Amino acid sequence: MTEYVTVTSDAPLVRTGAIKLHGPEAFAGMHAAGRLCAETLDMLVPHMVPGVTTGEIDRMIHDFVVARGGTPATLGYRGYTHSSCISINHVVCHGIPGDRALKSGEIVNVDVTPILDGWHGDSSRMYLIGDVPLKARRLVDVTYECLMLGIEQARPGNTMGHVAHAIQRHAEGHRYGVVRDFCGHGLGRLFHDAPEVVHVGRPGTGPELKPGMIFTIEPMINIGRPDVKLLEDGWTAVTRDRSLSAQFEHSIGITEDGCEIFTTSPAGLDRPPYAA
Repeated sequence: MTEYVTVTSDAPLVRTGAIKLHGPEAFAGMHAAGRLCAETLDMLVPHMVPGVTTGEIDRMIHDFVVARGGTPATLGYRGYTHSSCISINHVVCHGIPGDRALKSGEIVNVDVTPILDGWHGDSSRMYLIGDVPLKARRLVDVTYECLMLGIEQARPGNTMGHVAHAIQRHAEGHRYGVVRDFCGHGLGRLFHDAPEVVHVGRPGTGPELKPGMIFTIEPMINIGRPDVKLLEDGWTAVTRDRSLSAQFEHSIGITEDGCEIFTTSPAGLDRPPYAA
């Protein structure tokens, strides 16, 4: 049975397995952290071009977040040594920045999680590098649609299964595979918390959505099969069939009559192609 707990300002920062229900102070903190997160992804738009390395992108992210009073949550997290995850083509998630230069025709996901005043903003977007084939562009479009269809179902009285079903139905309707091995998560003063937010399921299953819940929705959609494998670095997940993969992520909070998205782009750059 799902357990819920109302969070107070003096509550200890621990994972108990219970789903936290937050108040207005938390929503304000998440809006601020989410805006920094979105502004960071906005900042990257003119820099996501052929020839730039993933390490250069990561340094831009670090400097941008720190200059605005934030801290990259991934830096030092479980031994991770970078300020972002950058996943190219068939990399599903958790791609490690380095010397790899981006090439025309590639699709790239950038995932950032700045901490601002103790609150975590968490979002990722896809970027189209140079002249991207129509097949890849279509995958990116459908993946964004999956995210937004899931968010439409995020309201009190529905369940996580409603969110998952909307995503799965749309993706599989285009004959794409929905990754099962990774999911969204609760968020707030903790980077990862209850509940798990899976992206396949049936309406009426999973935890009921209640006002005050804060979590991410982050579907990973593959052109091919949903199966993934982890590389030897212990972080990078790739499609087993090497088919292209795309992902979008927003952080949201459940309200009395729906939900609020904390990580919407203030510049209107939520999906490519971007015209910054």
